Amino acid sequence: MFLREFQIRVRYADTDQMGYVYYGNYATFYEIGRVESLRSLGFSYKQLEEEGVMMPVLESSSKYLGPARYDELLTIKTVIKELPKVKIRFEYEIFNEAGNLIHTGDTILAFIRKDNHRPCRAPKQILSLLSPYFS
Repeated sequence: MFLREFQIRVRYADTDQMGYVYYGNYATFYEIGRVESLRSLGFSYKQLEEEGVMMPVLESSSKYLGPARYDELLTIKTVIKELPKVKIRFEYEIFNEAGNLIHTGDTILAFIRKDNHRPCRAPKQILSLLSPYFS
């Protein structure tokens, strides 16, 4: 299992009139978790796209357990529980500053060729970087 944690501070622009994180912004937090998790392995989305592969989101789900507020420091825990094939699933848990679990979610992304938008297998480099976490 591959797991990474990152922290972000809730910006004023992330919140609604009540001072809570607007529900639509959790997708951005998911993206931060995904992008930074891959970057922590030494592989970036930019590199992936330069190699001719893209990763569109196929599914996304969220469960709101409590509010995140303006200026709070949040911890985004991102988990990959199985090696990807043609799809990759990321699971997320978001904790507030007090360490309380306030949000869970997941996304499923596909690997597609940039030139024809057809599904393809996960790039070998991603598999080789993730494999040690699943042995």
